[in-house]
Amino acid sequence: MLFLNMKKVILGATGSIGSSLAKKLVESGDQVHLVGRDQSSLTKIAKELNSSFTVCDVLEENFSEKILNDLKDDPINGLAFCIGSIDLKPLKLTKKSDFMQAFNLNLISATEVIKSLTDNLKTNKGSIVLFSTVAVKQGFPNHSIVSSAKGALEGLTLALAAELAPNVRVNCIAPSLTNSKISNFLLKNEKVAEGIAKMHPMKRIGEGSDSASVAKFLLTEESSWITGQIIGVDGGRSSVA
Repeated sequence: MLFLNMKKVILGATGSIGSSLAKKLVESGDQVHLVGRDQSSLTKIAKELNSSFTVCDVLEENFSEKILNDLKDDPINGLAFCIGSIDLKPLKLTKKSDFMQAFNLNLISATEVIKSLTDNLKTNKGSIVLFSTVAVKQGFPNHSIVSSAKGALEGLTLALAAELAPNVRVNCIAPSLTNSKISNFLLKNEKVAEGIAKMHPMKRIGEGSDSASVAKFLLTEESSWITGQIIGVDGGRSSVA
């Protein structure tokens, strides 16, 4: 069947969420195409999963062309943009360049890869999953950079869900703090990590598999009537006191 030859593209495939998502999809029989900038880590994961991959940095010019070249004419029915940043500063210490870089990484690069794959996704009735943060809805001090960039990404989710319907579904996952390389600077202090965990009703820090499980669901036909949603995977932090 043609369906079995389709691939799901995962950007940020060496991160905690992206790598977990890739493994879950492959375990379910899906084919994946991995994208990341860490060649060593990406090659290792791709070898383990027997998957194709592209090494590139989404901040590079024309990075999406590299992905297209490596995909060739492969049919695509899923795209997960598992890329993010945690830039924490009080507003008075921020620079214009901080916001520009955050928007380029979290928003502009997402639009570029989506544009490059839109026709393929439309043809194959695909699904797009983006990633925001609980901080957009909840509001935390020193989060003006990342919250504004991810807030824009949530706006993009709703706009594209309308624009690409009914052929492509677009949803966004908003995790709370998750164990990952980019959060290590916060979690490496055991007392700080314990304090953050206690702020969540579920009393723990998130794991990559928590968000990956929801992303996997959103990339499959099991969620075929879900689009335009911002889904919190946050241990209850966004809505439960």
